[in-house]
Amino acid sequence: MPIHTYENTSRTAAAGPLTLHYHEAGPADAPVLVMLHGGGPGASGWGNFADNLPHFAERFRTLLIDQPGYGRSDLPEPDRDYFSYSAHAVVALMDELRIPRAHFLGTSLGGGTAARIALGHPDRVGRLLLNAPAGLSLNLFSAAPTEGLRRLIEFGGSPEPTREQMRAFLSTLVHDPSLVTDALVEERYAEAVDPRARLGSARMAASFAKWPEGSLLWRETHRIGCPVLLTWGREDRVTPVGGAFVALKAIPDARLHVFPRCGHLVQAEAAEDFQRLAADFFLH
Repeated sequence: MPIHTYENTSRTAAAGPLTLHYHEAGPADAPVLVMLHGGGPGASGWGNFADNLPHFAERFRTLLIDQPGYGRSDLPEPDRDYFSYSAHAVVALMDELRIPRAHFLGTSLGGGTAARIALGHPDRVGRLLLNAPAGLSLNLFSAAPTEGLRRLIEFGGSPEPTREQMRAFLSTLVHDPSLVTDALVEERYAEAVDPRARLGSARMAASFAKWPEGSLLWRETHRIGCPVLLTWGREDRVTPVGGAFVALKAIPDARLHVFPRCGHLVQAEAAEDFQRLAADFFLH
């Protein structure tokens, strides 16, 4: 099995007027799988999915894309809501790479972007896996904002965010607190307080504030025609599992898998089961 490192999988390409950074691994002639990360401070394609890449790269031409404003991609000021803006950029990248159609795996913020691609460009999407997707769920049984979102707002809104705030936010993402190690806190904190990362996050948040209607994807999910797998952690404190049932009911060809003893990051806390479930879904 080849060893996939940050350096040997790192790529950049034009995406319309933008340049997007992504990681690519897997057979060039295999089905394409595009993976879109969540939106917490310091997030990136590699940060969300590096540990999952070897598994998926065995079966798929796998792309981990840094969405606009994240990782090493450009930091534009969106001219529409973020889901629509990022979806447009991802499709432009597919055009540049001559990828006519792909499966999509999106988590949290990336789930909202993937859903917007399925709504706006249905011919480009094979199957769609949405892990606790932003924009598609309603907090039917939970207060809003949720605990995780409150911690995210606290970190992003602080003039000088602290490591303690980062630890508090990361702790809401997982069910098992031992996963929030000092090394992880330090790594994510360094990434999150980088001026580029702060600017990208601020511009993303501003786009939703300016065009709030764009975040209400749940009102449009009845138009998603491709097969959809919704995955959720039962103990998710960012996007609670109770919100899954609106999307499950509205999407014509949707199914839901709930992972026990998991928070928001099921790809990390239930990695083997998640990978097996995802690969089986995409290949059948």
